Amino acid sequence: HGEDGLPPDSIILRLAGSAGNSLGAFLPRGITLDVVGDANDYVGKGLSGGVVVVRPPADLACTPEDNVIGGNVVAYGATSGSLYLRGRVGERFCVRNSGATAVVEGVGDHGCEYMTGGTAVVLGPTGRNFAAGMSGGVAYVFDEHGSFPQAVNPEMVDIERLDGNDLAALQPILERHAELTGSDVAIRILADWDAASALFAKVMPRDYKRVLEAAE
Repeated sequence: HGEDGLPPDSIILRLAGSAGNSLGAFLPRGITLDVVGDANDYVGKGLSGGVVVVRPPADLACTPEDNVIGGNVVAYGATSGSLYLRGRVGERFCVRNSGATAVVEGVGDHGCEYMTGGTAVVLGPTGRNFAAGMSGGVAYVFDEHGSFPQAVNPEMVDIERLDGNDLAALQPILERHAELTGSDVAIRILADWDAASALFAKVMPRDYKRVLEAAE
């Protein structure tokens, strides 16, 4: 099928337990990995159009959004496709992501480092040095407590409020996250969308924004 890949969900792998390193690495379009359990580092490394879902078991003893479900460097170098992780992940989330959409519920330090494209959605806390070297793409962070600006590296990006286009793009991503993972966080945000959406911060690289404006 070449670079076009297969139609969505042509192949679905349903897995249970703990996945090792590089779950879904270079996964092409048309394949979905649905994991009930957790995963190690490099989930979705080089993702190339596929879909990766990692969600906790129903009998998880702790609150899912407080639980670490994925390791470090999730979506490293991803070019397309999507990831939905119900829980927190480690450091360097979406480093060098150039085109994938990735949703998690909290990240460690250096999130979106050197990101050049795609969309990152963080529905929880972040570590320090967020967006260092980020030259493209956009990140939406649910900043419920107003502490996110202190975690951002401001050298190449600005923090903005969401406009109508952002809201129209973000809402279906959250709906898909809720559908695939059962995320309580996404469900709560969507249930009070008008108020909750105002708590999102948009991270936009300055040069990337100038390119978009020039293209318009």
